[in-house]
Amino acid sequence: MQAVRWTDEATTDLVDIIDYIEQRNPLAAEALHAVILRTVEGLPSAPYLFRAGRVIGTRECVVHPNYVVIYLVGTDAIDVLRVLHARQEYP
Repeated sequence: MQAVRWTDEATTDLVDIIDYIEQRNPLAAEALHAVILRTVEGLPSAPYLFRAGRVIGTRECVVHPNYVVIYLVGTDAIDVLRVLHARQEYP
């Protein structure tokens, strides 16, 4: 089974998103954080389950109607590249 690696950019995205939501609704922040982590941890079992990404070679996992995890499936690992709000301009 492949390992999951988080890029520094993806980690920063996640921390920023959770911090922002936590200021307004701590329970929602905790729930979103759990959903994102659970989904990412499950990627090795079905890495191609989610749609092809807008950037060639990437995949996009909608973990919540407002949040998308961008990842890359490699031969030995899955790299989480970004965690974005659905309205953010990407790429």
